[in-house]
Amino acid sequence: MSFKMQRVHVFHSEVEDKPGEISGKLKKLAEAGAHLEYVYSQRSQEKSGHGDLYVAPLHGPNELAAAREVGMHQVTEPIVMRVEGDDKAGLGGRLTQAWEMAGINLHGLVMSVIGGKFVGYATFDSVADANKAATILAELGTA
Repeated sequence: MSFKMQRVHVFHSEVEDKPGEISGKLKKLAEAGAHLEYVYSQRSQEKSGHGDLYVAPLHGPNELAAAREVGMHQVTEPIVMRVEGDDKAGLGGRLTQAWEMAGINLHGLVMSVIGGKFVGYATFDSVADANKAATILAELGTA
């Protein structure tokens, strides 16, 4: 099996919880040339009528200027890692169990399988946890 795990530098913006808020920001990023691989949004638990939008990657002065224009900024937490590799039945369970046994508490996890390959995004509370998780993933890939 072959696996890869890499850090994703994420940009965030608060959004109003109403139609068009997210699409307006994404449109501006697209016009600046952004080719997003990660888009995540959710309603805010703490602030009624608002939500959070996270995107990645953003590169170059045009994309970064567009991000600032729509109120986005790079965040250091949570630590987001892109995970990809060859799919095998039960892999997600084995991987998350190995992380659990190592004392890693996931902040969040989204995974999908297409055409025999999986791709997902795991979020961690610390860089140390993310690094430990990457080591465990590499060990599973050689097992």
